[in-house]
Amino acid sequence: MSKEELNEIELIIGKILRVGVIVSVIVMIIGLGLMVIQTPTGTTVHFPTTISGLVHGIGHFQAASIMMLGIFLLILTPVLRVVVSIYAFAKEKDYLYVIITTLVLVILAIAMIGGYWIAN
Repeated sequence: MSKEELNEIELIIGKILRVGVIVSVIVMIIGLGLMVIQTPTGTTVHFPTTISGLVHGIGHFQAASIMMLGIFLLILTPVLRVVVSIYAFAKEKDYLYVIITTLVLVILAIAMIGGYWIAN
């Protein structure tokens, strides 16, 4: 892999992180704005705890669900970075780091599934 290709992959990873954070913040600000508009003072807000509840809430433009979507996008941003890193290491033929980064991805997936399982 040439130095130019390596620099290009590093730029892509940087853009993924920046865009992921910016998009998640925008989604959370929209959700916060909706919450201010939709929620009367003193009302308790219930955030969705299941994927189906999240999808249902987003479909009905509920503020809490949109805010949770922003958090979900923020969590997925570094996961996407790990996936791109696996590709970059594979392209470099650095198989030790492909294995290590794949293990990191598996650990992240287990943690997410475990967290979802414990919460429900």
